[in-house]
Amino acid sequence: MRDVDTMQKRMNRLFNDFFGGREGESDELTLSTWLPSVDVIENDDAFVIEAELPGMTKDDIKISIANDVLSIRGEKKIEKEDKKKSYYRMERSYGSFSRTFPLPGNVKTDKIDAEFKNGVLIVTVPKSEEAKPKQIDVKIK
Repeated sequence: MRDVDTMQKRMNRLFNDFFGGREGESDELTLSTWLPSVDVIENDDAFVIEAELPGMTKDDIKISIANDVLSIRGEKKIEKEDKKKSYYRMERSYGSFSRTFPLPGNVKTDKIDAEFKNGVLIVTVPKSEEAKPKQIDVKIK
């Protein structure tokens, strides 16, 4: 992630230079795009997406579905800028994010459920009955 962050800062600097960004603008406090850590889990009944979103509230997050793609978007805002502080190092990420997940055709999109607790978003995408594993007993002759 450090390489991605470095590349993002270089690209921001390049665009600021080319399009006339503000002089002396600090890279450290510039809002940028970031990618929260996400786990995608499959069990017998559903696909579960767990996203770590520390410092956010459920009102900061938007979940939508279009063309069999689940999108999770949001923005983590800097709580309050204090002009008396000078940052020597800032490792927490701020700014907007967007993660998309293609959904298989065998899910119930109208039954998707989301829960946000302790900084973790849990989205449960239930499988249709046809997609659930079935056990068939075979008789031995």
